[in-house]
Amino acid sequence: MAREKKDGRHINLYIEREIIESLEQYCEKVGQTKTVAIERALKQYLSDHQNNKRK
Repeated sequence: MAREKKDGRHINLYIEREIIESLEQYCEKVGQTKTVAIERALKQYLSDHQNNKRK
């Protein structure tokens, strides 16, 4: 059974080698995709940024 498609868009990024290698190691260790890891990190960062602007 196929997964339900996300409502999203593709992006193309050029990321420093050290950062992408760390991301790949992290994803392998915790068993999640790079997409999920990046989405979670961005959500957290953006949420923190919004909360800091309100203070």
